[in-house]
Amino acid sequence: MDLARLQEVIERTYGERDRARGVPSTVAWLAEEVGELAQAVRKGTHAQREHEFADVVAWVASLANQVGVDLTTAVERYADGCPRCGGSPCTCA
Repeated sequence: MDLARLQEVIERTYGERDRARGVPSTVAWLAEEVGELAQAVRKGTHAQREHEFADVVAWVASLANQVGVDLTTAVERYADGCPRCGGSPCTCA
């Protein structure tokens, strides 16, 4: 699934509820999911890592939808390598 489709699915599935929750609460949920991902990376199985990565990406999509950010456009920042030095691999010191 590409990022545009993900945003569409998240909007259709959770959009109304997410907007009612609001941006600050969505950020809090995202932070909680990042914490769960950190635990899964440290101690979890591959399946648990996949699950938590999916949750984090879904919450990022929800937040992007709420604040009007197109993730496909946003990630273009990295299309040519490091956005700071332009290198691929990065040569930032």
